[in-house]
Amino acid sequence: MFIDVAKIYVKAGNGGNGIVSWRREKYEPSGGPYGGDGGRGGSVILVADEGIRTLMDYRYKRSYYAQNGEDGKTKKQFGKDGKDTILKVPVGTIVKDEKTKKVIVDLKKPGDTFVIAKGGRGGRGNAKFATSTRQAPGFAEPGTPGEERNIILELKLLADVGLIGYPNVGKSTLLSVISRAKPKIANYHFTTLKPNLGVVSLGEDKSFVVADIPGLIEGASTGIGLGHDFLRHVERTRVLVHVLDASGSEGRNPIDDFYKINAELFEYNEKLREKVQIIAANKTDLPSSNEWVEKIKSEFENQGIKVFEISAATNKGIDKLLYAIWDTLAEIPVNYDTFDEEFIEEELFEDDKILVYKENNKFIVEGKSIERLMQSTYMDDYDSLRYFQDTLRKKGIVDKLVELGIKEGDSVFICGYEFEFFN
Repeated sequence: MFIDVAKIYVKAGNGGNGIVSWRREKYEPSGGPYGGDGGRGGSVILVADEGIRTLMDYRYKRSYYAQNGEDGKTKKQFGKDGKDTILKVPVGTIVKDEKTKKVIVDLKKPGDTFVIAKGGRGGRGNAKFATSTRQAPGFAEPGTPGEERNIILELKLLADVGLIGYPNVGKSTLLSVISRAKPKIANYHFTTLKPNLGVVSLGEDKSFVVADIPGLIEGASTGIGLGHDFLRHVERTRVLVHVLDASGSEGRNPIDDFYKINAELFEYNEKLREKVQIIAANKTDLPSSNEWVEKIKSEFENQGIKVFEISAATNKGIDKLLYAIWDTLAEIPVNYDTFDEEFIEEELFEDDKILVYKENNKFIVEGKSIERLMQSTYMDDYDSLRYFQDTLRKKGIVDKLVELGIKEGDSVFICGYEFEFFN
């Protein structure tokens, strides 16, 4: 079974905590802070791997975690960093945020990597907070939490050529003839259940990838049959080869078939009109094809669409078709971008954005970096509290509150906690 959509949860490791420790050695009367920093949490990293063809594994395991960083140690020793978790995905995988459905990253080249969940930063031990005026800091930082996300992995095939057409027109047979692909082929009216890929070689440095795109029947754009499951694969192709049954052996009109399939493509994505199409009039080894071939040529060649008479069963006209495809590909730049995916705004990943505002006569301060500062502050420790206040000043938060009209004794809410303002 071909799985091309998977929803998973990823959680990076938390940073290790810095520790409070003191140097208490026999011949060191001065002592001093001796606490080490915590280790960095491991990240969850996506890697595009040519050896992976489906998202099958992600259907059965839905949650992935990276290792937490180790807490700091005495003698100013750092804790170990957490191990990263590497998730291998097929080339051509689009990663979306499950909540917004916007694209986070498009892994369209072998070896593309992306940190989908960043490990937490290790907290600093109390040795890092020693200064000339604060020689015995009794506080340390906790590690920050690792990022976590619910994401959607969506695979879109990376093929140069897509074979489209109604079921049973000979797409799978054609693919098996022009490449080494071995799709299951039978005389049935139901569509192939998975896309098949094959590599066509016309000699040295002349090769291209062909995909048999299944699932295209009338109503596919509205979800009938396999619908959107396979229409998405058409987006990545550079050339579409429309296979028609020129014999009319199924009792259908091949010219009508062309327009019906294209209507589904354009209903799904209007920009698919921009793709170059070539018609492969198949089954011309059958006597009934004589009448239809001329009608097909008359209908489409006037529209500038090339028509090739072929027979996948007897190899008639195959070479001529393949060289025409190669010549067409040579004129089209390689671009595997999808047409209308909406990418997530970078600012959603910003970690240091601080909001200072007034709402309903309340002064409010919010932001991830402020949350981390709050977590690392010991409110009953004078040095820790002074460090907290100094940091607010350095970040310009106090000045912004004054601009907003805050007065001595007013309340300010920092990440949900209420403080009394003194300047």
